[in-house]
Amino acid sequence: MDVSELRKNAKLQMDGHPFVVTDFQFVKPGKGQGLYKCKLKNMITGATIDRTWRSGERLEAANVESRRMQFLFAGGGSFTFMDSENYEQVELSADLVGDDKNFLLEQLEVEVLFYNNRPVGVTLPSHIVMKIVEAEPGVKGDSANNPTKMATLESGYRLQVPLFVKEGERVKIDTRTGDYIERVNG
Repeated sequence: MDVSELRKNAKLQMDGHPFVVTDFQFVKPGKGQGLYKCKLKNMITGATIDRTWRSGERLEAANVESRRMQFLFAGGGSFTFMDSENYEQVELSADLVGDDKNFLLEQLEVEVLFYNNRPVGVTLPSHIVMKIVEAEPGVKGDSANNPTKMATLESGYRLQVPLFVKEGERVKIDTRTGDYIERVNG
């Protein structure tokens, strides 16, 4: 693949290991070639590195396969997923799941990434709906400048939500940033 094809979540192979791009920035200096500055996460070890490429360089795409699976449960430091078609189960360590654990609910459909038939990561839907189980009361009259308060989701994840969101309500979350998007009725 050409370096110009790099994007966030792009998978590439370096030194015999698969990497995923976690942060991406294109820099065009006043003169000379453009630079592609990336943060990469090793999909097997979880280690992160910074790497910079010049325009026109070639990279090797990783041999990564994605399978649609359903999250079953977490326990003992691992997360269990099941293939909905053949009911095959795979386990991923907490290191491989990372911060995505904050948005995993039983029965949630996710993409499990495999590198040489070995599970190496999870891709969540970009948005997910979760229930607020605990929320600080909003302060009446505090409505200037879009105020927020802390709330806890059913997974235990804490985030900032607008004052009008109450305990027991369902909200839409952006799984890429962990931010509140909107309240969901029903």
